[in-house]
Amino acid sequence: MNIKSLIRQDLKGMKAYSSARDEFEGAASIFLDANENPNNNGVNRYPDPLQSSLKNRIRQWKKVSSDKIFLGNGSDECIDLLIRLFCTAGKDEVAAMAPSYGMYAVSSRINNCRLREILLNEDFTFPTKKIISESKGAKLLFLCSPNNPTGFSIPESDVVEVLEAHQGIVVIDEAYIDFSSQRSLLSLLSEFPNLVVCQTLSKAVGLAGIRLGMLFASEEIVAWLNKIKPPYNINQLTQEVALNYLEKIELVEKQTKEIIRERSKVTASLGQFPFIKKVFPSDANFILARIDEANDLYDYLLSKGIVVRNRSTQTLCENTLRFTIGTEEENNELINALSNYRK
Repeated sequence: MNIKSLIRQDLKGMKAYSSARDEFEGAASIFLDANENPNNNGVNRYPDPLQSSLKNRIRQWKKVSSDKIFLGNGSDECIDLLIRLFCTAGKDEVAAMAPSYGMYAVSSRINNCRLREILLNEDFTFPTKKIISESKGAKLLFLCSPNNPTGFSIPESDVVEVLEAHQGIVVIDEAYIDFSSQRSLLSLLSEFPNLVVCQTLSKAVGLAGIRLGMLFASEEIVAWLNKIKPPYNINQLTQEVALNYLEKIELVEKQTKEIIRERSKVTASLGQFPFIKKVFPSDANFILARIDEANDLYDYLLSKGIVVRNRSTQTLCENTLRFTIGTEEENNELINALSNYRK
């Protein structure tokens, strides 16, 4: 596939902004090039615009070369930049499965690109043939796996079928992949030049507060994203916190296993309540359940100081609540509150 042919025509001759730190190579001790305050306070200098040290650590962790890694201010920046890179406003279209993560629609709207929402099956499973047929002509196709808010993972064979058929970019959003029984699709990057995989440090890694999203793609796509991104999109504090925390990856893995165990316990407990009509299987760190009166249960839990997500307004999600898996103590409080509902 010719990736360059998919890039917005008006960007092809663009010259990227060159920051002061992009214009020299080698070591230096005196920096008089960026109009910074010279008094050292730990953050008086601009951060590395390409996050080289952090990308090197992620390279070791994810087994993906650094030139295939792009870092964004949360995955939301990655989504927005992909649309801006490939889609001409008022002309090109984006496709996404529905229900799914809401920022695909928001970013499409902001960039004046029509979004085609392709409905999942009523049981939230993945309609492969329908996705292929209804996404034809879309520059970008967003597929979330495990999907938010349903918790389902898309079988790898189905994703491969889509990748082989789709003539645009296929973005697999793997924000919840650490909780899944399926493997990441990072291993397919070298096979499919139109594949982009997004992951995050906000979920299993537990760094939602620093806003750091990871995008993995071909060297060509990453080079284009680096060309159009803001020069210093990842601040110094975020880079430092991420670097330090990624040295504790064993702790992340331990916590992830605990969340998966708690997910099984909460799933079994939810299924025992008569007002919960359906508990959907989940490959993520949350559970979607269909309730007989979702709004009433949502308000009741709020009165007990427990906040869950009411997804009832989303496509196919009438009368559903989404329960994030908390600590063992938090999950026990949720189950106790549910036990006293309607008594």
